[in-house]
Amino acid sequence: MISYPAKFSPEPEGGFTVTFRDVPEAITWDDDKESAFNMARDALALALWYRHETGRDIPTASAIGVDEEPVGLAPLHAIKLSLAAALREQGIGKRELARRLGIHPPQVDRLLDPDHESKLGSLERALAAVGQRLEIAVCRAA
Repeated sequence: MISYPAKFSPEPEGGFTVTFRDVPEAITWDDDKESAFNMARDALALALWYRHETGRDIPTASAIGVDEEPVGLAPLHAIKLSLAAALREQGIGKRELARRLGIHPPQVDRLLDPDHESKLGSLERALAAVGQRLEIAVCRAA
């Protein structure tokens, strides 16, 4: 999972403001910490997808600081962003990926759509087509 350091700052009037030092445009607030965490995950995903859509680099997550907590992307978002980054880094367009996979270009659009529930196998094949390998780990919850 891709996790970024987030700072949960309690507000005097209640609730928490969440900021990300690696992705300063991702900022959110909510009444309680659990809700703020969920909002932070969404804000992070939106900010990273916006960076991708506008041709900006997606920053590498830095180490978690003493006063920070990790906030991770949903697994499908992380995989899709990794695929999008690989395409951009290698100068491969959607048409070329479609050709390599033997599929129609609209299917590539769905693979890159953060709101589409793509199948893991399809994403794994797409990553392989650009020289990437998907690794998944299951860890005991803290």
